[in-house]
Amino acid sequence: MWGPGPTVAEPIGPVEGPLTALDAVRAVEAELGHVLDEALCRARAVDPLYARDVAGRVTAFVRRGGKRLRTAFAWCGWRAAGGSGDATALLRTGVALELVQACALIHDDLMDGSPLRRGAPAVHVDLAAMHRAARMTGPPEAFAASAATLAGDLALVWADDLLTETALGSPYGPQLHREWRAMRGEMVAGQYRDIHAQAAGSSGVDEAVGIATLKSALYTVERPLALGASLAGADARTLEALRSAGRCAGLAFQLRDDLLGAFGDPDLTGKPAGDDLRTRKLTYLLAVGLRLAEASGDREAADLLGPHAGARSDETVERMRTALERTGAWTVVEDRITELAATSLRHFAGAGADPAVRREFAALVERASGVAPERTGEAA
Repeated sequence: MWGPGPTVAEPIGPVEGPLTALDAVRAVEAELGHVLDEALCRARAVDPLYARDVAGRVTAFVRRGGKRLRTAFAWCGWRAAGGSGDATALLRTGVALELVQACALIHDDLMDGSPLRRGAPAVHVDLAAMHRAARMTGPPEAFAASAATLAGDLALVWADDLLTETALGSPYGPQLHREWRAMRGEMVAGQYRDIHAQAAGSSGVDEAVGIATLKSALYTVERPLALGASLAGADARTLEALRSAGRCAGLAFQLRDDLLGAFGDPDLTGKPAGDDLRTRKLTYLLAVGLRLAEASGDREAADLLGPHAGARSDETVERMRTALERTGAWTVVEDRITELAATSLRHFAGAGADPAVRREFAALVERASGVAPERTGEAA
């Protein structure tokens, strides 16, 4: 689950909480197990059928893994702001982030019609299979869409409950809750802008960046950094530096995800490749490709990448990939990822974190963006 990274020195000063981001992820995994066990027990007390079909699927989905990047970035924010001592609030915030991520993925897969997630059937696909196996009445897809919506909602309810309990028990609870509240609103706004752009056939580069920022960059890195820092009572200067670092790293993460969505290996990513192209989702990659095609007079590429009705065939998707390479869009996106990763490290250095934490953050940015440390500049 956790790739190799540079050797990390011991943090400066006594710290009772996790010493590294990997330690934090391991501790959150353990806490996550307890939280899910308790949530499932509560669900069984409410109704056994709901617990089996809905709550059980949410807990199984969350336990199935994931990068746990948000937890690791929250730890970096906590330590960058001087966090030390009892890390319980940080760990429970990490669990809440994993639960809200589950909500986002379940709903996103449903809206996009994606069949796979984390190497297994997406939740709505699994629920449709359950409907067929049980020979229930009505269209399986309609039942599955409704049930998967409820599953995603339940993950968000559990996340909100946990974050609220944590905020109430923290001296920095109001700031923690403000960051959380902002993050939830941004997620919904980004998801709506995403489906609106697809329906409207939008193609603008600026719009693609705005969607990527709202939908992914903020809640993947910027808000987790700020949530962790809030638990350490971070001042305004530190928070500003961390937010800037997080926005750049989060956007680099999303642009890498766009490339993997178009060109990645499903056996490695755990999700299909080409779906974004098949449905012509507005990504930075596609928007840049269309702009370059139009600027160079490549009419074939412009027609392939431009908006038109209907899903693309496998052959058309392959031609779109070729067009994205031919126009130089892939190279432009790769260069932009490298630039964003390097800028993120510079902003993080401005937060005043000690060298060990800066190295941890650099390793996480590498993992999120796919850009090696020697290309972004090693954190001092």
